[in-house]
Amino acid sequence: MKISVIGTGRMGKGLVQVLSPFVEKIMWGSRSSEKVLGLVEAGKYEHVKPVETTEALQADIIIHSLWFRDLQPWAIANEKTLAGKILVDISNPFTEDFKDFTLDWGTSAAEELQRLLPNTTVVGAFKNTFFKVLEQPIYQGQQSDIYVTGDDESAKRIVMDLLDPIPFRVLDGGRLMNNRTIERMTLFEREVAIRYGNYPYISYRMFGIGN
Repeated sequence: MKISVIGTGRMGKGLVQVLSPFVEKIMWGSRSSEKVLGLVEAGKYEHVKPVETTEALQADIIIHSLWFRDLQPWAIANEKTLAGKILVDISNPFTEDFKDFTLDWGTSAAEELQRLLPNTTVVGAFKNTFFKVLEQPIYQGQQSDIYVTGDDESAKRIVMDLLDPIPFRVLDGGRLMNNRTIERMTLFEREVAIRYGNYPYISYRMFGIGN
């Protein structure tokens, strides 16, 4: 299966950093192939191919790192190209000041994306993890949890298997609608982390499950 990451922001960079040692080949897509080439060379990523976004969209599994405010128009514009693919959604519907949500109760970014893309299989992941954790996943000997959600069990398992080797504990997060809780919990953990001085190194781990 062809894998791609789209976006060169903090989360995009973090995703490539954490995935590249464990995935045989990743296409890293950006509107500027020169920019992503520079990032690949700087990171010395041997198994990462810098491409423009149009080529990254040809992958079987696409992990986007777009802000939610940009995600909906992007999805509409690329609906036909994304058909039949697995799209991993990491976005959270936060306002620009990170103080509230842009969506009402009763839905989530992942569910809204799935509604826009009925012929694409949306799987949620990495929503509970801020970019700094991707740079240092293990803290005091413990791994952060990653919750993988989706209504298509086969697609969810494919993504979980893809992520299994990375230094996170990958857990089945259940249905796509569970992102209503995950996304809101992520904003709550940000508030607490700021209060206690460890922002943006933020994630969480559920005790009592495995190792």
